[in-house]
Amino acid sequence: MIRITFYPLGNADTTLIELENGKRVLVDYAHSKNGENDDDKKIDLASELRSQLDSKNLQFDIVAFTHADEDHTRGAADFFEFDFAEKYQGDGRVKINELWVPAAMILEPGLKGDDQVIRQEARYRLKNGSGVRVFSSPHLLDGWFTDNGLSPDSRKHLITDAGNVAPGMSLDVDGVEFFVHSPFAHRDGDTLQSRNDGSLFLQAVFSVEGELTKAILGADTTHEVLQEIIQITKYHGRDERLEWDIFKLSHHCSYLSLSSEKGTDITEPSEEIDWLFSNTNNGCYFVSPSKPIPDDDECDQPPHRQAANYYKKKASEKNGSFKVTMEHPNGLHPEPMIFEIGKYGPTLKKKITGGTAVVISQSSPKVG
Repeated sequence: MIRITFYPLGNADTTLIELENGKRVLVDYAHSKNGENDDDKKIDLASELRSQLDSKNLQFDIVAFTHADEDHTRGAADFFEFDFAEKYQGDGRVKINELWVPAAMILEPGLKGDDQVIRQEARYRLKNGSGVRVFSSPHLLDGWFTDNGLSPDSRKHLITDAGNVAPGMSLDVDGVEFFVHSPFAHRDGDTLQSRNDGSLFLQAVFSVEGELTKAILGADTTHEVLQEIIQITKYHGRDERLEWDIFKLSHHCSYLSLSSEKGTDITEPSEEIDWLFSNTNNGCYFVSPSKPIPDDDECDQPPHRQAANYYKKKASEKNGSFKVTMEHPNGLHPEPMIFEIGKYGPTLKKKITGGTAVVISQSSPKVG
């Protein structure tokens, strides 16, 4: 059974995809729990992920970091094994068979902490010519390659541009493919695009008994970039690449992923963005990787109730559900949000003692 798990980490992201053939894909890693605070309801991500792995085979087939921000990378330097330095090896660290990063994580100066460690590992693997995939336009990294004594042509097999399916996994062999919408990875003069604008925005397509289920992993994409993704995709006549059954919402349910205007009670996006959130099946799921939705506007940071009200409205139109990671199954005791992917789409489960799961909601048959 294919499973997708979203973890209760506050305003932070980690998504685990487990395939029927035993392969595992991790998108972002943000260990956010304060171990000294008994009132912290966030999950102990490191312990939870280790429990999913064979103690004799501590590895993920793919680990993708959507961009360099601590709410997507926190604790990675302590959890994973990195080949570029011995200090990050051994001691039960978890191996990464293939590391996925956007080009900004190779090129961006001034990174610190976990972000810097990931950048160094990505650069090391890129220099060695294996174990990494960089998402970028074909020539954005040419200068970096030249500066490091490498021919761009010798590494082009490790670069994937937006508008393509990422190599390495396929519907036929693995039951999944990952279509890349972003980053566009362009330069404006000598200036790189911002981290969020250059983040990795993916559509994951799963195949079970010949039936497809689709999930969009929205990273921290802004409404400007989201609108550009929609325009480019429609221009190329590939509307199906924006179809979805599960949408992991961008930037922890921030109104800025919908519009520049928050609105009084509801955020109203452009017609194109509204089309995207209608481009789904009955029984769809909107997943907000965030703190509980507030009742007021006292905090400027996400999640924003106005954005949540928009997503709830769209969910209602499709007989779907709006879910918040820190409110699942309730706000007192949040647990991992587990979806099983079957022939008829996603089914939301609840983790219970002993590692088994029960059905919370069954997906509806897919109808327009």
